[in-house]
Order: sequence, then structure tokens, then C-alpha cells
Amino acid sequence: MNRRISIVAIVLIVAGVFTVRGVFSQPTPQATRKVIKLAGGPVQAPFSDGILAGNTLYLAGRIGLDPKTGKAPEKVEDEIKILLDGEKDVLAQAGMTMDDLVYVQISCTDLSLFEKFNPIYKSYFTTTDYPAREFVGAGVAAARRTL
Repeated sequence: MNRRISIVAIVLIVAGVFTVRGVFSQPTPQATRKVIKLAGGPVQAPFSDGILAGNTLYLAGRIGLDPKTGKAPEKVEDEIKILLDGEKDVLAQAGMTMDDLVYVQISCTDLSLFEKFNPIYKSYFTTTDYPAREFVGAGVAAARRTL
């Protein structure tokens, strides 16, 4: 009986030590938060282009509007390049490159553009270890199908 009481007492003392250490330990510092906002964009809306929290960058969605005119260019290839250049600029402000991306989601109103998108997208990377990616249909027709 005394042996069991001794074991329980030791367990309680050890648990108490860990509890006291937790009370007096330093709190974990909050991750730093840096807002990234590109200057001169065509859309003035209440959002940031990116938020760097600690060492994780959260990117806002982008559209391929010409920053000078605020309109989509004639060629879809130019629109894709404008979109990717914008993301590349946000990454650069965070000290990162396209190779640092982990996951990419592309929303496109015309899924037939998949083959035009791929070679341009591929040219923005210096590695063949591409991020995980999703290319999804978006727009009114796609929304009706998912409801």
C-alpha cells in the first residue's frame, strides 16, 4: 500500500513541477505580421495583396488586368503574364520567389485555357518541383453546377 502511495506521490510531484514550469515559462511570441500592398494597382479595394505572418505568406487572389489601363489585354497570354507578374511582385516584397510557393489555386471561367496557362506558368519557376496546384472552373455556370 505504501509503495502505491509513493508512486502516486511521485507522479503528482512531477506533474506539479511541469505545471509550475508552464505557469512561469515565457509566453510564445506572436508571429510578426507584415502587410504587402502593391502600389498602382487597377483595383482600389479593401484588401491587401499579401500578408506575411511569421514566415508564411498568404496571397490574395489576382486578376490579369493591365495596371496602366485597368483593362484586360487583348491576348489571354498577356493576361496570364500580368497575373503571374503581380504574384511574383508580392512574393518579392516578402523576400520570396515563385519557387517558394507551396499551393496554387487557379480559378478560370474558361477551362479550355488550361493548355495556354501551363507553359506560361511553368516559365515562372526555376525548379521542376512545382507547388501543388488546382485549376478550377469559376463563374456563373460553374456556380450553378455546384449548388
